[in-house]
Amino acid sequence: MTEQPNAKRPLKLLLAAPRGFCAGVDRAIQIVELALEQHGAPVYVRHEIVHNRYVVDSLKVKGAIFVEELDEVPDGGQVVFSAHGVPKSVPADAQQRGLAYFDATCPLVSKVHRQAERQVDAGRHIIFVGHAGHPEVVGTFGQVPVGAMTLVETAEDAENILPVDPENLAFLTQTTLSVDDTAEIVAVLQRRFPSIVGPKGEDICYATSNRQDAVKAIAHQCDLVLVIGAPNSSNSLRLVEVATRSGAKAYLVQRAEEISMNWFDGVNTLGLTAGASAPEILVREIIDALAMHFELDEQQVTTAEESITFKLPRELAGAAA
Repeated sequence: MTEQPNAKRPLKLLLAAPRGFCAGVDRAIQIVELALEQHGAPVYVRHEIVHNRYVVDSLKVKGAIFVEELDEVPDGGQVVFSAHGVPKSVPADAQQRGLAYFDATCPLVSKVHRQAERQVDAGRHIIFVGHAGHPEVVGTFGQVPVGAMTLVETAEDAENILPVDPENLAFLTQTTLSVDDTAEIVAVLQRRFPSIVGPKGEDICYATSNRQDAVKAIAHQCDLVLVIGAPNSSNSLRLVEVATRSGAKAYLVQRAEEISMNWFDGVNTLGLTAGASAPEILVREIIDALAMHFELDEQQVTTAEESITFKLPRELAGAAA
């Protein structure tokens, strides 16, 4: 945080809840920690386990080595696949090499993978709503044969797509999208292709929806909203968008040191939240830094209670007992 010799003045701080870690992120981090505990260092992790530098660096200290591809893992190594999911070819390659692997894919992402397989088995072409190049999108496309799925990113894409068989379509979505944007895109698809088949339940995960709802609940009262998260974190970027659309100025920050006091000119009410990959310790770090400059009136605004937990892989569940 940029230091300025300002006298302390009152600042209302509205803390959004739910915020921060979701059940899938908790599970993924625990899988790496248990693998290290059970097998010893090093344990290799393909891609960032979750999109947060603080989390990644903390796991590195414990003995995790992060790699981009499996060919960087030595023979006999232990490898963990990230929470975002991987194409089917990745575990197949690991098996072929005889690598022991642990799959930390979020169960809600795995659910989308199974839906994709079922729709392809039923002979439908899938229109997938998501962001090009995001690891979750890459992983989901890797569950089905090449050409079985088409990506749309915007409502404009949905208006312009020309499928070969418009009567035989399904749609699925990335789990970390904007709820409002996705509803708009799905509405276009359903208008253009009335027979399109969608998932019975919402693909956007509960944590993404809950965090967006919590930001909506505070943003209209705020002059500024800070979202703690990484630039490559889809769900965190969506929170910035939600706050901006609600009329607040909003910034994405990873740590307290990135905050500029210039942002606070004319700010009387600040909103604070954290993406699903950001730990609560970073929330407290930022609050402590703000308290050096302001007399904080801290209030939490809770829009939902979360109690969901996900089971660990069988091979690690015993180590957690």
